Amino acid sequence: MRIVFMGTPDFSVPTLSEIVGRGHEVVGVYTRAPAPSGRRGLELVPSPVHTVAERFGIPVFTPKSLKGEEAAAQFRELGADVAVVVAYGLILPTSILDIPALGCLNLHASLLPRWRGAAPIQRAIMAGDKETGIAVMKMEAGLDTGPVGLLERVIIGPDMTAGELHDRLSYIGADLMGRALSALERGGLDFTPQPDEGIVYASKIEKAEARIDWSRPAAEVHNTIRGLSPFPGAWFPFGADEARVKVLRASLADGTGAPGTALDDQLTIACGTGAVRLTELQKAGKQPMSAATFLNGNDVPKGTRLA
Repeated sequence: MRIVFMGTPDFSVPTLSEIVGRGHEVVGVYTRAPAPSGRRGLELVPSPVHTVAERFGIPVFTPKSLKGEEAAAQFRELGADVAVVVAYGLILPTSILDIPALGCLNLHASLLPRWRGAAPIQRAIMAGDKETGIAVMKMEAGLDTGPVGLLERVIIGPDMTAGELHDRLSYIGADLMGRALSALERGGLDFTPQPDEGIVYASKIEKAEARIDWSRPAAEVHNTIRGLSPFPGAWFPFGADEARVKVLRASLADGTGAPGTALDDQLTIACGTGAVRLTELQKAGKQPMSAATFLNGNDVPKGTRLA
């Protein structure tokens, strides 16, 4: 089939590669425009999808908006049978959704209708969900409201981080989209409307959520840490200068005490109820390090109170 692919981050790359590998003709890739990066922010860096598309020799489009007749005309000229959307970043107006004869398929990382919206991977872990999934959905004008063609469930391990789940869903999703396109090409991809019950929205992660609140129960602190790892990273202020220290991994631990208090000299920290043991941390501008490495250069004896 002739396919337009629309995606931006690393999460999207396996699906683009899968589509090309299955022999489909990708007639164009839409992605975010190159963005400033580097220490001075002077270098314009293309998105991961942009880089891979150029490697495959696929034309790349980076519009700031898809609204208006000019954007629709450009999209229409590509003559795509179907569009595949994976974490693109721009809203597709009806004028775009209606162009491909077989519609626009979106790969969404949740068990729809649970966790519609911007941050389904992080929100599932932060809520303590035991499973999530990846869905191929036919897009409509509403936010992740379209009918589902294929869905695969994935167990969330008790210590799994958002980064680990992101990577797993990315590759499972690539295979799922490949199978969905094969079924669509044969006329055998059936779509089921989402139920009206169980709708939950995965709102964008706000900066204020990343600071660890030790007064919350240990399970909630643990879920926040792994749900925000590796980015943006749950953090606490440390030292005289109150520098931010991210916690990338932790585990539930035994013990009680005043919230934020070190219960031993191994970074076991009391929470509102229970405790967590911090096992991987990252200081600003430094590489991630084990708790043992962190403690080699930072004194956190029993009784230390973290803010």
